[in-house]
Amino acid sequence: MSATSTPVGRGAALYLRLALAGAFVSAVADRFGFWGPPGAAGVAWGDFAPFLDYTASLVPFLPPDAVPVLGGAVTVAEVALAAALLIGFRVREAAAASALLLLGFALGMVIGDGPKSPLDASVFTASAGALLLYAYPHSLWSVDSTLASRRDR
Repeated sequence: MSATSTPVGRGAALYLRLALAGAFVSAVADRFGFWGPPGAAGVAWGDFAPFLDYTASLVPFLPPDAVPVLGGAVTVAEVALAAALLIGFRVREAAAASALLLLGFALGMVIGDGPKSPLDASVFTASAGALLLYAYPHSLWSVDSTLASRRDR
């Protein structure tokens, strides 16, 4: 019996899906000020402009005009991945994309801030978790499992 066919394995995959989705939603909410204004306790950015400034520090090799494009693309990707993970739609694809996106964040943080920052923020851990979800995508309460059970009838 594989780990994913057990209730604990499927529950763990659900927990990981929701944790990754929550992290993406929280990061996007922060850059739009939903957690508070810039400088407030516990707020990383508080607005899109400080987020873009931080993004620029992570990719100093990019021309300045490319930073808003990258920041916007990353934001759209995080929202789309959060939605897919939240409802359990195309979990393997969403998990693979999440793993790559998070690895990109981690490497950018290493370039911009040094290795301590992504380690403290557990970005490598989140990327590894997303990769594990890619390997074991079967979870409770997912669109994928509902569609698979309908195909099996």
